[in-house]
Amino acid sequence: MKNSKRPIIVRYGEIGIKSPPVRSRFEKRLISNIKNLIEADVTITQGRIFLYPKNYQQALESLGKIFGVVSYSPSVKTRTDYDSIKETLRNYVKELVKQKKFQGKQSFAIRCRRVGQHEFTSQEMAAYCGSVVVDEVGAPVDLSNPDFEIYVEVREDETYVFHQKISGLGGLPIGTQGRVISLISGGIDSPVSTFLMMKRGCAVTLLHFNNYPYTSESLDKINRMVDKIREYSSGAKINFYVADYGEFLGKCMGHAPPRMTCVLCKSGMYQIAEKLCEKENALAIVDGSSLGQVASQTLPNILATRHTTSMPVLSPLIGFDKVEIQEIAEKIGTYEISILPESSCRAAPKHPETNAVLGKVLKAQEDIQMEKEMDKIFSNINKL
Repeated sequence: MKNSKRPIIVRYGEIGIKSPPVRSRFEKRLISNIKNLIEADVTITQGRIFLYPKNYQQALESLGKIFGVVSYSPSVKTRTDYDSIKETLRNYVKELVKQKKFQGKQSFAIRCRRVGQHEFTSQEMAAYCGSVVVDEVGAPVDLSNPDFEIYVEVREDETYVFHQKISGLGGLPIGTQGRVISLISGGIDSPVSTFLMMKRGCAVTLLHFNNYPYTSESLDKINRMVDKIREYSSGAKINFYVADYGEFLGKCMGHAPPRMTCVLCKSGMYQIAEKLCEKENALAIVDGSSLGQVASQTLPNILATRHTTSMPVLSPLIGFDKVEIQEIAEKIGTYEISILPESSCRAAPKHPETNAVLGKVLKAQEDIQMEKEMDKIFSNINKL
């Protein structure tokens, strides 16, 4: 059947409850993001986006990686009259049986939704469509607990038939909430925190700290991680920066209390990120902190490391445990990259500070001339 008769119905969620001006802006952004990834004709009417793609299978795969899409359904379109609906539904059921997606012995239900003025009710159309399916394959009807569901969506003078509601990522379209600087490493947490901020509509600039010679010099793993995150970035360019951080870590180890190395390290990351916010016109910093998970993520240390940063620092994982974070990582495809072997940071002390005193941290920053060190690092930051 020609694609003009096979639209993909795309649904969004919380966009629909925004005020009319905001809703219109978000809808336009979502459509733009879809078109950025999928070559297709697109129309929108009454809370539904109808997609007529050039490459049908590619479109179905791509829609699953576009934020703002709650669900989508490959469908068949016909005119809203009994004869047209009957013919379309019969052919549709025949194809389902042929593909062994639906069998005559299975119970089924017709779920009918109607928008507009018609000479029939939703219940009447559902009953009619049910009789068409029974006549065609003899399947029993079970409205309470069916083995199979067929949806008939009547919209004014057009009717759509489908059987799938494929879950999307949900959230808000990327680009509707401004840009953030996201601290990214090869670990499990930071890619997930980046993903969650993208889901809330943020465009992201990724910032990685290369701790060589205290870690491997290779960027292969982080480059793979960035490529994976970019798969979800339809509609917003992802910029990627790398800051050389090893020399600064060496100075922390040699000229500050050894236990304080991790605190100074994290504080410096926020300060570099704040400088990058100005360069990238970003509105916040994002990290993968989960309260109490590692030494730098105790409440006293969070206070101390963020004290010298005026930009808001967002930590979407702050209340998540490791299992919850890992489940998201597995779902979005970053986990298998995160667990690739890499050397641990040799700059980390055996017994890191977990209860940093702000005054002592500020004194240590002054002793190592931290502001000067941060300026030097930022002046040599690399955009990849």
